Amino acid sequence: MEFVLTARTDDWQHLESMTMNAYYLAGPPHQRLDHGHVVPIGRPWFADSPCDRYLISMPHPFGPEFKVCTWDSGHARILRLLPITQAERDLFVDVGLEALESLFDEKEIDFTDPHRPSVV
Repeated sequence: MEFVLTARTDDWQHLESMTMNAYYLAGPPHQRLDHGHVVPIGRPWFADSPCDRYLISMPHPFGPEFKVCTWDSGHARILRLLPITQAERDLFVDVGLEALESLFDEKEIDFTDPHRPSVV
């Protein structure tokens, strides 16, 4: 499994986030990440962003062919790290992943904007 994170700037904090999620992915089975999991970042996503956690999501904006990368001896599944707020995480717990992602689509959220408003 691999992760993709989109951002407006190149910053060490994004590398730290990718490393942190790779660590969880490579750890024991009880801590491995997958589609629909939420991961606290432990700080704002970037600068003074209200987003402080990642939703592990399908990489829909990149098209269906981006979900799996294959080669002769194997494959990698690709998931997206979506920066979300605590309120969005709480809504996810209440209504589920599909309803939250539908709300994101409806509000046309720009996940590269660290100061985007919460949908909640």
